[in-house]
Amino acid sequence: LTTSGLLDILKRDHLHATFFLQGKGHIAKYPQILRRIADEGNEIGNHTWEHKVLTQIDADDARQELTRTQAAIEKVTGTKPILMRPPQGRTNRKVAKICRELGLAQVLWSVTAKDYETTDSALITKRVLDQTHRDGIILLHDLHKGTVPAVPGIIKALKQRGYTIVTVSQLLAPAKPQPGMVYRP
Repeated sequence: LTTSGLLDILKRDHLHATFFLQGKGHIAKYPQILRRIADEGNEIGNHTWEHKVLTQIDADDARQELTRTQAAIEKVTGTKPILMRPPQGRTNRKVAKICRELGLAQVLWSVTAKDYETTDSALITKRVLDQTHRDGIILLHDLHKGTVPAVPGIIKALKQRGYTIVTVSQLLAPAKPQPGMVYRP
């Protein structure tokens, strides 16, 4: 698991990030990593239990994808997330209604490295830096081979450009994330 390497980088650089975690693939298998993410001051968001596309399943199944993950995160960290990232960024009124009921704001992104398509860290870095803009949200997947090695270069370049790296909630501050709302940077 490469999350530990990413956490090492963030800690070394005195930075925090928002991690959107899947229940079955992340939390159930690696609760100690979830605990470390939280203990080191990073933000944790819900990314469903099995990464099912919520717009393609019925409301009860979609609710279960989110509630099961909320419970798993709360069991390990003692707190429930207030943010979620819908799989594939797909959302609709049904998903918004469920999120509103569960107290979850939906977070999308403005920058993607498409790191699931390549192991080339230099390409991942280039893609991120080519798309970055003020108040943007960068989507990275730490499980892919080329992603974590790209992060130090991304951080260095963003700092050189004058950017401040923050969590999603810090980006939205002083406003609080509103349940059901979709945040599209």
